[in-house]
Amino acid sequence: MADISAKMVGELRQKTGAGMMDCKKALQENNGDLEKASEWLRQKGITSAGKKEGRVAAEGLVDSYIHTGGRIGVLVEVNCQTDFVARNEAFQQLVRNVAMQVAACPNVEYVKVSDIPEEIVNKEKAIEMGKDDLSGKKEELKEKIVQGRIDKRLKEMCLLDQPYIRDQNITVDELVKRNVAQLGENIQVRRFVRFVLGEGIQKEETDFAAEVAAQTGQK
Repeated sequence: MADISAKMVGELRQKTGAGMMDCKKALQENNGDLEKASEWLRQKGITSAGKKEGRVAAEGLVDSYIHTGGRIGVLVEVNCQTDFVARNEAFQQLVRNVAMQVAACPNVEYVKVSDIPEEIVNKEKAIEMGKDDLSGKKEELKEKIVQGRIDKRLKEMCLLDQPYIRDQNITVDELVKRNVAQLGENIQVRRFVRFVLGEGIQKEETDFAAEVAAQTGQK
């Protein structure tokens, strides 16, 4: 595989308007060939998506999905630029597919990595830094290993980085970008909530037990 430089990524990004990570992946998949990488992005529907990311998306839909048996429910908000696209069948299907994706991902808590609070990132890093398998390793190597693990862990927590349930070869982010290319508007997954039957009761019981323990000095 050809070495992919930052300059090559920048050139492809300027040419296509796609995101940096998409450009890097396209170049890796095509051994650094700029023209083939550009065509690869077009085939994936990513090329025009990056050019639309800065546009205001204030329309869209709030949709719900109840999984078979009524034990899992999801509310999701997906935004687009115009009410015209919000009424489009393809957009509505995208929103439904996103809601189904959330239902299928019990460990997902955020839309994208940049949504994760800094204190959560620091907590995950502290956990990784304290693991036994890193004991005795040089600090520079330790930091590199931990960063790789953190990057993987944060992606596991984010909806857009999940393999799409209907096509494991693409992520949810790539699914959204394909719809951006198809519909010609900026589309953003804004937020979601996932409900699991009985989960709220369990949390209330846990919180109550913790409160009682704190008041009585118990651990």
